[in-house]
Amino acid sequence: MKIGLLQQTGSRGYPATIGKLKANVARCASEGAELVVLQELHNGLYFRQTEDTACFDLAEPVPGPSTERFGALAKELNVVLVLSLFEKRAPGVYHNTAVVIDRDGAIAGRYRKMHIPDDPAYYEKFYFTPGDLGFVPVQTSVGRLGVLVCWDQWYPEAARLMAMRGADILIYPTAIGWESSDTDEEMARQRDAWMTVQRGHAIANNLPVVAVNRVGYEPDPSGRTNGIRFWGSSFAAGQQGELLAVCATDEEEVCVVEVDLERTEHVRRWWPFFRDRRIDAYGGLTERFLTE
Repeated sequence: MKIGLLQQTGSRGYPATIGKLKANVARCASEGAELVVLQELHNGLYFRQTEDTACFDLAEPVPGPSTERFGALAKELNVVLVLSLFEKRAPGVYHNTAVVIDRDGAIAGRYRKMHIPDDPAYYEKFYFTPGDLGFVPVQTSVGRLGVLVCWDQWYPEAARLMAMRGADILIYPTAIGWESSDTDEEMARQRDAWMTVQRGHAIANNLPVVAVNRVGYEPDPSGRTNGIRFWGSSFAAGQQGELLAVCATDEEEVCVVEVDLERTEHVRRWWPFFRDRRIDAYGGLTERFLTE
């Protein structure tokens, strides 16, 4: 299967941003992509650098304007799309939600971000209610998509549960970057850790992984920090963690990569991790922490 990775900068200009997204999806389709993955909350800037109640006005229902707009595009181009939206579920209840649109333009399913960070310049707990749909792959015309979102990518439990429910591929729309006070050495450590942990999920579950990150500098509206420089580096990895494609760290890029989903069966015969799991001994994983 050919997959399009769509790495863009954020922008305040909503019509221009949507226009660029649609043009780049069309470009992926013209290069043979059957599935196109967009970055986390792709419709605008990373507004979670501050706590501002006015930002809730950016949220929309699902189904809503974005699913209608991108649904029509998916149908026109005959592609599956993975969107990332700020969902308004009810008054005072908002989610960071990935929505999968199938080739016919209909919503195939959704995933609500389960792990919600709260750090300087990443004030997501202010905006997002933790997801309640569990770790369930979305069935589409191109396979079962194990869609997770950004901070979820650090948790092996999330990847494992998606794999155990039959995901054919793990997909991570993402928004992560550096604060300008970080040293060059620390920046390198962070980016390497980000790629390494996700390649580890690919290896441990014998599944391809696709991570699509935003790129470029976005200032902090409050002026409390020096803003975030999103490190891009969107990538695809195969079932043994091998890198199939890596995008630039500092510029927009559209990449179409071919992924062999059938290879999972062969790799799982060589490395039978699921056969050898000691499911009788893992009960402690449901605890917050263990002490003697």
